[in-house]
Amino acid sequence: MRHCALVAAAVLLAGGAQAQERDRTDAEPIAPYKIVLVGDSTMAPHSGWGGAFCAKHVKSSVACVNAGRGGRSTRSYRQEGSWDIALAEARVPGYRATYVLIQFGHNDQSSQPERWTDETIEFPANLRRFVGDVRGAGAIPVLVTPLTRRDFKDGRLKNTLASWSDQVRGVAKALDVPLVDLNALSVRQVQEMGAEMATKLAQEPPSDTELAAARAGTTLPAPPTPPTPPPIEGNGPRGQVTRKFDYTHLGDIGAEVTARLVTQALAHAVPGLRSQLIK
Repeated sequence: MRHCALVAAAVLLAGGAQAQERDRTDAEPIAPYKIVLVGDSTMAPHSGWGGAFCAKHVKSSVACVNAGRGGRSTRSYRQEGSWDIALAEARVPGYRATYVLIQFGHNDQSSQPERWTDETIEFPANLRRFVGDVRGAGAIPVLVTPLTRRDFKDGRLKNTLASWSDQVRGVAKALDVPLVDLNALSVRQVQEMGAEMATKLAQEPPSDTELAAARAGTTLPAPPTPPTPPPIEGNGPRGQVTRKFDYTHLGDIGAEVTARLVTQALAHAVPGLRSQLIK
């Protein structure tokens, strides 16, 4: 028995010696990137393109933070404190470069008291302030024109965000900021799809009446938001997302289609990110 124990000990010692003789190096320090998404529901999780972008179109060397929030304008996003949170993300050290993509417009043209902004004065001024804040945080701003709504009349898309997109383009040019012209890209894409095919981009399928109108080339007024479902009981997750059919928000197909547009345009606008983006 003692002989067996001595043999086992000798084998272990020999193995340890071999392990110590193997070459050993340390991993190279990582040089990751970071992308922070700032905007409204057309970017936000579950209703916009941001979730698909972060999940499928960046490499694992990119920390992608979707801080888009539904119902926000350039004014309310700052006033409620969401902008402070986004800036805190932009200031986190350790990244080779941090980019902040900023997309607003839908709720700036709202009539709701806490949202609306003046189109020609306040809206561009708010964008300029965002750009200055991002640069002050040591990050790189990228402006994004607002995603088009999918409203049609007689077969032609009604681009209700055209002039607001002009304001974004003007700020980008004046301040030398990279621009993702999502409005122009999405207008072209949705017009080519036509009203009927464009209904597939929504969160939920259209009703028979809505689909018939789309086939005729003229969309109906957006239906009201469904009532909030009753609270979920129990010890599991309780968060809920209300999905609906409309001509603004994106379902799974719409999010992926739009995320591809953003990815391609971002690669052109920001060459330094090309190696980190996946088509």
